[in-house]
Amino acid sequence: MLKISNLSKSYLQRGVVLDNLNLEIEESCSLAITGPSGSGKTTLLNIIGMLVKPDQGEVLFNGEDITKLDADRAAFYRNRKIGFIFQDHLLLPHLTIFENIMLPLLALKESSKNSKEASEYALALMKRTGILEIKNKFPVQVSGGEAQRATLVRALINKPDLLLADEPTGSLDTDNADLMAEILVELNKELGTTLIVVTHSENLASKMQKKMRIEKGVLV
Repeated sequence: MLKISNLSKSYLQRGVVLDNLNLEIEESCSLAITGPSGSGKTTLLNIIGMLVKPDQGEVLFNGEDITKLDADRAAFYRNRKIGFIFQDHLLLPHLTIFENIMLPLLALKESSKNSKEASEYALALMKRTGILEIKNKFPVQVSGGEAQRATLVRALINKPDLLLADEPTGSLDTDNADLMAEILVELNKELGTTLIVVTHSENLASKMQKKMRIEKGVLV
C-alpha cells in the first residue's frame, strides 16, 4: 500500500538527511524505524504524512504519488487516510478528552448520522484502550499515559489506512510505555491499519512485524 522510491531530502544546516531512500510496506503490516537522533526518521515520517515535501522521489500511497498532490487534496489525505501520533500528546487544553478525540471530524463536516456512528466508534475505542472513564475530563486532569492513549484514539477516529507514530512511548514511564506498545500491536492486528513507528525504544521496535534502521540516509 506504500511504496517509496529514490526519496531524497536535505536541509541547509544539516546537509543530506535522506539519500535515495527506498521502502515498500504491505497493507496491515507494522514497521519500526530506528536510528540515532538526527538520522532522518522523523523527516521520513513527515514526508509520508505530507507535512514535508521531499527534494526528489516518489511516495506512492495506494498507487497515487502523494508528493504531487495540491494543498487541498493533501489535506484531505492527511485527515481521512492518515492518522498521526506524536511524542507529545498535543491535546487542546480547553476541550475535554472526548472533544479532543472528535476534533478531526469537524474538518470533514460529517452528517449527523456519520457523526453518531463516529461517536459510538470513539467510545468503543476509549473503552478498548482503558480511558472511557476520563472522557469528560480535561487534559490537565489526566495522566501522561491516559493523554497519549487519547491521542491514539483521536488518530484512529477516521479509520485511517495508515497510522504514523513518532516516538509514541518516548514521554512515558516504563509501565505506560509497555501498555501503549501492547495497545498499538493489538489494534494493528484488530483494525488492520498499517502502522509505521519511529522509535528509539528497542522494546517497542521488537513488537513490530518488521524492523528497519536508517543509516546514512537509507533504510537497512
